[in-house]
Amino acid sequence: MQRIRLRYTKRGRLRFTSHRDFQRAFERALRRAEVPMAYSAGFTPHPKVSYANAAPTGTGSEAEYLEIALTQARDPEKLRLLLDESLPAGLDIVDAVEARTSGLADRLSASVWELRLDGVDPAEAGRAVAAFNSAEAVEVQRTTKNGLRTFDARPAVVQLETHSEPADRPTDQPCAILRLVVRHVTPAVRPDDVLSGLRAVADLAPPVPAAVTRLAQGLLDEETGTVTDPLAPDREAVEAHSTAEATATAKAPA
Repeated sequence: MQRIRLRYTKRGRLRFTSHRDFQRAFERALRRAEVPMAYSAGFTPHPKVSYANAAPTGTGSEAEYLEIALTQARDPEKLRLLLDESLPAGLDIVDAVEARTSGLADRLSASVWELRLDGVDPAEAGRAVAAFNSAEAVEVQRTTKNGLRTFDARPAVVQLETHSEPADRPTDQPCAILRLVVRHVTPAVRPDDVLSGLRAVADLAPPVPAAVTRLAQGLLDEETGTVTDPLAPDREAVEAHSTAEATATAKAPA
């Protein structure tokens, strides 16, 4: 059985698709592309697809991950192209690699988010960010299926800073761009929780909902605060295997 790991995006209006909507679209794409899927056992077999840490509905993403199991080996790049052609524009398969290591979910320990706050002056956002970063605790509330829950959002935030908007913006309305690096903890701290925290510590309230996009997801480097590519270990393992095979072939007697 071959396992393939894929990175996909949620762009444009398709950021409003739910995770269940994506699952249905992806399973249709598997059928259209005639992918030789492995299926689970039992009375109602399902294709073996493992989804990892999907972004909340309404947020865009450049870094969503899943893994599929095949009964026949396929070239990852050719498979990526077939699946990408079978999905609507905005749900794009942008990377594929054969799984040669374990623990993909364990390597998704942090995310990098961009928060676009239209109508917010960057200087005002900067003051709010400074207040959030200097706070020892930032308590926020979220409604869950078990009722209203209060928790501290501050420990999960590795980095929160403002970024400059491009100079050639088509409008002169103010806009603040925030870059957020957050650990994946329990309970999960989401970008909307951080926005609630900014409101709590500095009364920052954007006039329109923030446009939120996940830029990266992977293993957090604690020293640098950067998030690394979770598929890199698989690529390295594939390259090492190919090199070893080439060396063995070259040394084999004629």
